[in-house]
Amino acid sequence: MGKRQPVLAVLDDEGIDYAVWDETGRKDFEALVQFPIPPVGVEPVLTRLRKAGISENTYTIVLTPETIVSRRIEVLKQRYSGTRISREELIARAENLAPETSTYLAFLVLSTIIATGGLLLDSAATIIGAMVVAPLMGPAISASVGTVLDDRKLASRGIKMQIGGLLLAIAVGALIGILLKESILLPPGLDIREISQIAERTSPNFLSLFLALGSGIAGAISIIRNAGSALVGVAIAIALVPPAATAGLGLAWGLPLVAITAAVLVLVNLLAVNVSALIMFWVSGFRPVEKEAVVHARSSVISHVALLVIAIASLSVALGLVTYSSFQTSLVEQEINGEMIAMFKDPEYAEKDLTLEKVTVGYMPLDFLLKKPVKVSLLIGRKVGQEVPPDMASKAAYRLTEATGKDVRINIGFVESQKFP
Repeated sequence: MGKRQPVLAVLDDEGIDYAVWDETGRKDFEALVQFPIPPVGVEPVLTRLRKAGISENTYTIVLTPETIVSRRIEVLKQRYSGTRISREELIARAENLAPETSTYLAFLVLSTIIATGGLLLDSAATIIGAMVVAPLMGPAISASVGTVLDDRKLASRGIKMQIGGLLLAIAVGALIGILLKESILLPPGLDIREISQIAERTSPNFLSLFLALGSGIAGAISIIRNAGSALVGVAIAIALVPPAATAGLGLAWGLPLVAITAAVLVLVNLLAVNVSALIMFWVSGFRPVEKEAVVHARSSVISHVALLVIAIASLSVALGLVTYSSFQTSLVEQEINGEMIAMFKDPEYAEKDLTLEKVTVGYMPLDFLLKKPVKVSLLIGRKVGQEVPPDMASKAAYRLTEATGKDVRINIGFVESQKFP
């Protein structure tokens, strides 16, 4: 009441066109004012209007028009150039992205079920399809927005939804694994560690961390600029749901190492998504309205970022070990393949028509860390009745030990071949 002239004075000073309608309802307000403004101008103009007397009880509705056909708007676009949305719009989008708890849990359970099936089928397409359903982008954004704008309720809800949702995903993955483990839908004696999609989530490295950091930054940018949030949500979900489902499958199969490594990947990715989004929102200039809240938000952001970075650095030790051990195991495998190819080119074997058909190296990152022997299986082709040197296995083992510096165990199998003519 009584704020018409101060409000119109602000709009006149800003050079903003406006239209005014007298209030015809319950007389709680004097008038309705409507004016066009570029997205970047919403926040500073609303700040001035609040100083002019507009209170939180006043209805403020921000609408996005399809298009504006007017030369006069170009002056405002030049003054308020940029693509950042306002503080109020950011809060609204964060709240909209975090659905009701029942809806959130339903979609999360369904996406985890589909993702678990995709893991067991070794189907990347199925896993990506499941991530379209996963609603994890909203809670991650809500937690960061709430922290930056000192909205404790929004931040707390986002954190609780993320932690609770991922624990639920692990539990659902374990339940699905228990139900399918002894069913006819899976081969008997299936070793899930040999499934590539699962092995990928049980051998995490620093590339996984970069994926999560990039997903968090992309999520923040998509909200700030209102572009591509659906696709970014898929990237965030891929960083979180499949490893959570993998941890559940590790529990179902009684493989604690699979469960632990996948859970570490989930935790690292969760922290990385949150810290990158939090930093992005703060760097973009989002602050609370009240000055006192700005001080509190700044200290909260600094403490949260420091805590998240320390946690990521601590967990990254595990990623570093996996990255290094993965490199070493790959190097050992290359050396073994090269040495065996060279060995069977020697006259001793080439003249006897012994051919190297296949080399299988059983050496995982954990084997490297625990200093276990390298298991090598050779498949040798020979003619029917062809004699085989009795010391072939010992010579191969000695040669590989010299080349790799590892304890090598050799197992050789033979296939007989016939040629005509």
